[in-house]
Amino acid sequence: MVVFQSTLIAGLIAGAILLASVAHADTATIGRTWPIVEPDAMAEIEARAARQPANMAEKFGPRSGWSALKGATLGTANADRVRSVVPFYTLDTEIRLPDGKLLYPKGFTFNPLTYVTLPQRLVIVHPRDLGWATRTAALTDWIILTGGDASGQDALSLSEKVGRPLFILEERMKERLGLTVAPVMVRQVGQKLELTEVRIDRKGGRPQ
Repeated sequence: MVVFQSTLIAGLIAGAILLASVAHADTATIGRTWPIVEPDAMAEIEARAARQPANMAEKFGPRSGWSALKGATLGTANADRVRSVVPFYTLDTEIRLPDGKLLYPKGFTFNPLTYVTLPQRLVIVHPRDLGWATRTAALTDWIILTGGDASGQDALSLSEKVGRPLFILEERMKERLGLTVAPVMVRQVGQKLELTEVRIDRKGGRPQ
């Protein structure tokens, strides 16, 4: 009995010492230490920001002149029309596996819609027809703006106005889809893209 009590007491003391060591290790310094010589990243950011002009917008000029916000231009749809496009893509370089084996040669042509699915519609409109687009497009659809609008309103300003993201029509999208007029709605049907060109009046509604 005495041996058991002595063993129990020794175990409790050892456990207490171990816990004390762990607790002390949380705040103790173990091993060699060196001062940090790298500059503080946040201090560098704040210093650079302090050297910038108070109004950066003045440096870049009005947004209406930013080339990044200028979309590709399209004509105006004068009639309702539905057509299909297969967006074939041709490789401009060969693709090889890590071991050097040729997977696809340069010039290989394929239909991306064989492998991927377009989950939403693309609603492509002139900025003047944005009201029609917001009434027509689902929340999951992408509204894409053409360029060449005389109103001078850019995509960022219009996005803030309607309260949803807006995108800009790029020349390569225009060429790939064979777009010529807007409004046009693009959706995937099987392994093709269906383009629905829509004629609307300038009041933003359908003609009677």
